Amino acid sequence: MTRPDRGASAGAPRAVRALTALAVAVPLVLAACQGAHPEAKGTDMPTTSPSASSGAARPGAPSRSPAASPNPSADAALLAAAGRGDADGVRAALADGARIEVRDAHRRTALLRAAAADHVAAATALLAAGADPDALDDRHDTPFLVTGVTGSVAMLDALRPARPDTTIVNRYGGTAVIPASERGHADYVEAVLARTDIDVNHVNNLGWTALLEAVLLGDGGEAHQRVVRSLIRHGANVNLADRDGVTPLRHAISRGQQQIAGQLRAAGAR
Repeated sequence: MTRPDRGASAGAPRAVRALTALAVAVPLVLAACQGAHPEAKGTDMPTTSPSASSGAARPGAPSRSPAASPNPSADAALLAAAGRGDADGVRAALADGARIEVRDAHRRTALLRAAAADHVAAATALLAAGADPDALDDRHDTPFLVTGVTGSVAMLDALRPARPDTTIVNRYGGTAVIPASERGHADYVEAVLARTDIDVNHVNNLGWTALLEAVLLGDGGEAHQRVVRSLIRHGANVNLADRDGVTPLRHAISRGQQQIAGQLRAAGAR
């Protein structure tokens, strides 16, 4: 007589329990796939919050591009008025809704356009409205930096109450006093050194200070002599050499700038 298979009889209850569990699990899995399961809803799929659908940025989310101007013609009028020095036109454009930091094709703000053309009244109107004296354009100029190129003491004084950052550098790595020294803007050099915290010994990407530029790129005449005099008076290091180890004095001698060489020697240059 054949004995009953004990393994088969013992496994029957386990099989029944497994089938029962499967019968319970399948509907739950199907419900989850259809998005009906209460804990599955919204856990893996992105959702649109009310703030997102309305266009508001979520906390911590990357900032979006600025919205289109509600009044493009006012923006254009502001840039044009600033460029031609029309202070009344600046105020009118702002009253019409122009954005104070609107940019032109070269990313110049209205204030930068006014500063570059030395339109002090227009710049003053823009600063009164909160214009940024540190706004960079696509050449890495700011309203403050360009005063070193124009040499305008009046524009410098107009910008100073807005506390421009004197450490921002231009595309050559220079601060405002360096191009001013190169160009012989003696009144500006004295003013920017006396009235701001600009670093008289800043070194640009060429390895030159304002003093080196005054000697290397200047003509040794009266204007550059006055520049050198101001630089020395405000703490210029007269022995700070260029990348080749050549000092301002040696450059002045090699260029026949005897008056400037004399100034440098009197200040301890070697």
